[in-house]
Amino acid sequence: MSDTVLHIDDLQLSFPVWRGEVSALNRVSVEVKRGEIVGLVGESGSGKSVTAMLAMRLLPEESYRIRGGRVTLLGEDILNASEKQLRQWRGARVSMIFQEPMTALNPTRRIGKQMVEVIRQHQSLSREAAKQKAISLLDEMQIPDAEQVLARYPFELSGGMRQRVMIALAFSCEPQLIIADEPTTALDVTVQRQVLRLLKQKAKASGTAVLFISHDMAVVSQLCDRMYVMYAGAVIESGPTAQLIEHPTHPYSLGLLRCAPENGEPRAPLPAIPGTVPNLTQLPAGCAFRDRCFAAGPRCGEKPALRPCASPGQQAACWYPQGEVTHV
Repeated sequence: MSDTVLHIDDLQLSFPVWRGEVSALNRVSVEVKRGEIVGLVGESGSGKSVTAMLAMRLLPEESYRIRGGRVTLLGEDILNASEKQLRQWRGARVSMIFQEPMTALNPTRRIGKQMVEVIRQHQSLSREAAKQKAISLLDEMQIPDAEQVLARYPFELSGGMRQRVMIALAFSCEPQLIIADEPTTALDVTVQRQVLRLLKQKAKASGTAVLFISHDMAVVSQLCDRMYVMYAGAVIESGPTAQLIEHPTHPYSLGLLRCAPENGEPRAPLPAIPGTVPNLTQLPAGCAFRDRCFAAGPRCGEKPALRPCASPGQQAACWYPQGEVTHV
């Protein structure tokens, strides 16, 4: 049996708009294996969430066009699966943790009813057994008075508590893959750290693969085994997380790290990457990052492909990777 849980291969996706198309994904390839936590990092508009949503076919069917590539979940073709198959797979094989649990949870139904319904939909358990499983999951998320929480509505819980409920709900049907889309962005730093620790502990204990979406390199460095850096709908660097954080090769990855508050000087303004993400309806012919890059050179008029770096297992799509720049 293959160790690969999710395989996105050379995926190209666009959104039709008035007078053209938005090239949202441009030959994206991502792999998540059993038991590992993989990060997908980049600015807003880089294609992270589109990649994640497509992995569960959650995008409105008439809103996009697949121009090439494949997406497989446990060897099954996601892009050509029927709606019936997708309903069976969602929750049982793959679950999602959304950025804002208040919009993901039904505000008119108590937490217990929502959790029991999801568990019983995918597992042959009685209502009482499903309730006991829900309590056990909330206990694992270190939620005090778990039985009382089941009787509450989402708006009666704090943001951090709601996110813990969402994580418990995602693990409730024992999926083999969880996709977490910016799950801690709305939380303060202390609660964020607690939630990330619980997510990592539960994933490692259960052997569940996680695809973690974030714009924050610091968050990814705490959680992920490997990471992919995305820009303008393409993967521009990938590799083991600790290695990529320590030795970023692409100028964009380096820019993201420099923007992190923990890497700044006290009382000094945080550095920022100049410019903005290019218009995805009119992508430049060469490197999409060229106009914002401090290391841009003559070859950047050609589109670079991902190629191996000096560090094992690391790849970057750059003609002038860090350590080789001689013309700046």
